[in-house]
Amino acid sequence: MTSSLICRIAHRYGMQAKVLRACWKWRNYSPGHEGGGARADAEVLLNAAGRRLLAGLCGVEEGVLARALPSWGEEDAKLRAEDGEPAGVWRVGGAVAGPVAFGCRLCTARRTGSAVRVVRYAPRWDRVCMRHGWWLLDADADQPLEHLDLRGLPEVVAAQRRWAWVARRAVRAGAESERVFALARAVVARWWEQAFGWERETVWPRRLHQVAGGDAGGDLERWRIVGRDAVVFPEVVAVAEALLDPAMAELVWVDSGAGRPRALPMDGLFGRGLGERLGRPWLGPLAAADHGGPLIAWMGSVIRRRRGADGPPGYDNDPWWLRQEHQAATMAGQLRVLGKEKKAPGSGTMWRAAVPAEQRMLITSTVDSAEEQLLQLRGVQTGPTADVAQRLLRGLGHSAGLIENAWKRTAVAAVNGGVPLEEVARWVDMPVEVLRKMLTAGGRDSDR
Repeated sequence: MTSSLICRIAHRYGMQAKVLRACWKWRNYSPGHEGGGARADAEVLLNAAGRRLLAGLCGVEEGVLARALPSWGEEDAKLRAEDGEPAGVWRVGGAVAGPVAFGCRLCTARRTGSAVRVVRYAPRWDRVCMRHGWWLLDADADQPLEHLDLRGLPEVVAAQRRWAWVARRAVRAGAESERVFALARAVVARWWEQAFGWERETVWPRRLHQVAGGDAGGDLERWRIVGRDAVVFPEVVAVAEALLDPAMAELVWVDSGAGRPRALPMDGLFGRGLGERLGRPWLGPLAAADHGGPLIAWMGSVIRRRRGADGPPGYDNDPWWLRQEHQAATMAGQLRVLGKEKKAPGSGTMWRAAVPAEQRMLITSTVDSAEEQLLQLRGVQTGPTADVAQRLLRGLGHSAGLIENAWKRTAVAAVNGGVPLEEVARWVDMPVEVLRKMLTAGGRDSDR
C-alpha cells in the first residue's frame, strides 16, 4: 500500500510518519474506526506531483512503483485541482484495490532491516507466510492481532500451495478463479456458522484452539470470528476444487433426476461425494438440508444449464454468481456487531446479544429449509391422485417437522435468554410442564 510505503520511508529516514506526510497537502483526514483510533488499512491517493515526490524520496522510478503499488495510478476528484503541488487524499484501502492484510514483520525485517508494521493488498487465498508459518489477518478490523501462528497446522499451509493449482484449473474451465474462491468461501463460511452443533466435527475445533494459542475457550465467540478464515481455509480450497470437477456436476445432474425432474434427495450422490472429499462422510445430508445457501444455488445453476434453461448473463444460469446475501461476513463486520452486543445487551440488539450466532443461524436455516420445501410442492400437483397425494403429504410432513424444529429452537433461545418459561408457554399455547419436557428432549435432539 502507498500509505504503508510512506511509513516505512519515514522510519528509514528516522522520522515520524506524520512529519513526512507533511510534505503533501491533504484534502481530508485519515479514516478511523467507529470507537476511535486510526485504521491500519488507511490508504492514500496522490496526484501527479505527489507521486513524483514519493518516487524521489524512494529513489525508485515511477514505473517501478506503479507495478508494486496497486493504488499508484488511482485518481480522485478531490485531487484534480491540485496538479501544481504535491497533494493527497485519504481513503479506506478495501475500497481502492481490494482486501487489505497485514504483512509479515519478519519478512519485512529480512528485506529492510526493520521489523515495522506493514500492510498490503492481499487476496484471501494468499494469506499464509510460507517462510514463517503465519496466517496474515485482515487489516480493516479494530483488533490488535496481525497474524495467527500456523505451526502445527501444515494442512493450512499446504492448502495455499494447492490453491495455485485449483486457480489454474478454474482458468482452463473458463471460470474466474476469484469468483470460484468467493463461492467456495461462502459455502464453507455458512457451514462454519452451523458447525457449532455438529458433534462429529472435530477438525475445526482443534485448529481453532491451535491458532488461539492452545485454548479459545476464554473468548470463544471472538476467536471464532478472528480465526475462521484460517481454520476453514483447507476446506475452502477442497470445495472450490470439487465445484470445478465435471464429475461432481454430473452427480448433481443425476441427483436431480437426469432430465426427469425431482426434488434433490437428502442423501444424494453429490453430497456423499463432497463429504468424502472433505473427510466428512456425514456432511452430505447436512449440506443438502441447507436449502437457502450458496451450495444449493450452485447446484440449481448446474441443473438449469444442463436442461438448457438459459438466461441473461449474471443470472441464475451462472454457477459462479454469488448472491449478496450469501457472501461471507467479514471479520471487521462481525467484530463490530459483537462489540455492540456486549456494550448494549438491553437495547434493540438483545436477541443478538442473548442468542449465540450459531443458534440464530440454525433457526434461520431451518425456516429457510421449510420455505424451500413448501415452494417445491407447487410443482408436484400433477399425475395420478395417489402419487400426488403421497408426495404432498410427505413434503408437508417434512416441512411441518422443520417448522416444529424452528419454533422449538426459538423457544429454547428465548428461555436461555431470560424469558420466563411461563410466558413462552403462553405464546405457543401449551401447558408449562408439557413445554418444559418438550424443550428438554428437543434440546438434546437438536445437539446431535
